[in-house]
Amino acid sequence: MRSAIQHVDQEDTMSGLIRKSFDAPEETRPFVGGTGQLQMVNLDGAPVGRATFQPGWRWSEHVKPIAKTDSCQAAHLAYVVSGRIKVVMDDGEEMEFGPGDLAQMAPGHDAWTLGDEPCVLVDWQGYADYAKP
Repeated sequence: MRSAIQHVDQEDTMSGLIRKSFDAPEETRPFVGGTGQLQMVNLDGAPVGRATFQPGWRWSEHVKPIAKTDSCQAAHLAYVVSGRIKVVMDDGEEMEFGPGDLAQMAPGHDAWTLGDEPCVLVDWQGYADYAKP
């Protein structure tokens, strides 16, 4: 009787589990004026970012000089960990997001923190080139 288990050399296989931590990001991008930062990790070639926006942060003031576009042109698929953020689309549509919210944002928006608490977002879509000089 033949065994159904086959021996495979480890160098021929890829791990089915990957662990990364924002406590040890692969890249950190600071925002203008010390108003926050973006920490990046890559999961199997897919970048995931955690942004911390300090009170008083506003995209049009603290990222626009880096991005050199009139509004944020990144599409975001994000989870709000803490704090609050307001997003206003170029066409005037607006929405606030807070802890526990999932947010989908199309390109063409401005955003800013609300209140006295930093806003922390984890984004699976829009941070690959965000705030990248």
